[in-house]
Amino acid sequence: MTAPLLSPARDLWAPAADTHEGHITSDMQLSTYLDPALELGPRNVLLFLQDQLSIEDFTAYGGVFGNKQDSAFSNLENALDLAPSSLVLPAVDWYAVSTLTTYLQEKLGASPLHVDLATLRELKLNASFPALLLIRLPYTASSGLMAPREVLTGNDEVIGQVLSTLKSEDIPYTAALTAVRPSRVARDIAMIAGGLGRQLLQKQVPLPVTHPPVSYNDTAPRILFWAQTFSVEYRGHLEDLTSRTFQSQELNLTGSFWNDSLARLSLTYNGLFDAMVTFRFILANHFYPVSARNWFTMERLEIHSNGSIVTFNTSQVTGPSIYSFHCEYVSSNSNMGNLLVPRTQPSLWHITLQHFQIQAFNVTGDQFSYASDCAGFFSPGIWMGLLTSLFMLFIFTYGLHMILSLKTMDRFDDHKGPAIALTQIV
Repeated sequence: MTAPLLSPARDLWAPAADTHEGHITSDMQLSTYLDPALELGPRNVLLFLQDQLSIEDFTAYGGVFGNKQDSAFSNLENALDLAPSSLVLPAVDWYAVSTLTTYLQEKLGASPLHVDLATLRELKLNASFPALLLIRLPYTASSGLMAPREVLTGNDEVIGQVLSTLKSEDIPYTAALTAVRPSRVARDIAMIAGGLGRQLLQKQVPLPVTHPPVSYNDTAPRILFWAQTFSVEYRGHLEDLTSRTFQSQELNLTGSFWNDSLARLSLTYNGLFDAMVTFRFILANHFYPVSARNWFTMERLEIHSNGSIVTFNTSQVTGPSIYSFHCEYVSSNSNMGNLLVPRTQPSLWHITLQHFQIQAFNVTGDQFSYASDCAGFFSPGIWMGLLTSLFMLFIFTYGLHMILSLKTMDRFDDHKGPAIALTQIV
C-alpha cells in the first residue's frame, strides 16, 4: 500500500534515500517518518483509510505529462503541492498499516474518532488538544458498479471536501492516506514455479543488495551478527541503528571477546540519545552429554549507558554450536515474540531486531553456517491436524474392531429333527 503524508510544519522529512523502487517501508521505518510530524507538527491528525490502493493507481489515473485535468487525484495532488512538508511512501508493509491506528493512538494519547463529512462540520476541534480522526472513504476499489477512475475520483472529492472544511475553520492538521491492502500485487515471473515459460525480452530485475554482517576478528573471523533492521527505543524516542551498524566502516567493536566457551560482541555508539551507549551480546558454549554435542546459548544482552546497565534475558536464543541462530523477530515487544525479557520491569529500553542472525562458534569465513530457526517445526496448525487425524484414526480403528468382532450363528434349528435345547447355567 502507498502512503502520502502532509503537514503544515516545515522541514519535517529529509529526502528518503531508501524509498527506491520496490522498497517496502516497515513498521519501524514508518514510525521514524511519523515521529517528527507528531512531535513538531499539529496535534490534529487525519487518517484517510480506504480498502485498496497501490502506487500503480497513481501512475494509471494520476495527472501525468502535465495532464492535470485528467487526474483522478486532483485534490490530493493540490494538497501535496501546497503543504510545507509532504512525503510519499510508495509501498508500506501490511503489518505497519494494520498497527498504524494503534500507534497514532499511543503517540497522541487520544482515541480514534470515526467521522464523516457531516460529522466533521459539527465537530469543534481545538489546536491545543490532540485528536485522531479516522475517515473511511465511502467507495471501495472492488466495486463492480463503478470504473476504477470513478471510484478514485469519488475518494479524492471526499478528501478535498474534508481538507477544505478544516482550512475554512483555520485548524492546523497532519493528514495521511493509506489503504488496508494493495489493489495490485506485483509478480516476479522468475519466482513462480512452473511459470509461463520463457518471456520474450524479459528483463531480470536484480535483487536489492543487502548489507554485510558485522564480523569480529582476532586472528580469524570469530563472531558474525546480522539483522535486516536494528532499532532501539529509549523513553519513547526511537532510533534506527541499521545503517550505523552494518553500513559503517567505523563501527566500534571495543570490548568484544572470544574463546572456545565464551563470546562477547560489543557495539558502541557515540551520540545515541545524547550519550555513549554500548550493546553487549554475551554467548556461552557448553557440552551436553545427553545430546553428545555442544550447544550455544545467548545468555543475555546488556545495554551500558551513563554508568548504568540494563540486562535482557535471552535464553531462548540457542542452538547447536555448529549452526547459527536465526529468528524473524528478536524483540522486547510482546507482540513480536518477546525473546528479549528485561530483568527489571518496566524497562525504559526497547530493542527490535528483524531477521536477526548470529553465530559465535565454529565460524568459517564471513558466511553463516546452516541456521537453527526459532520457529519450531510443529506449529499450532500442524498439532491440530495431527490430533484431529489421530482422533479420526481411533474412531475408524474402533469401528473396524467392532465389525470384525461380529460372529454369525453356527447352529440352526431343523424342524425335521429334534429341537435345540439351550440349558441355562446359573
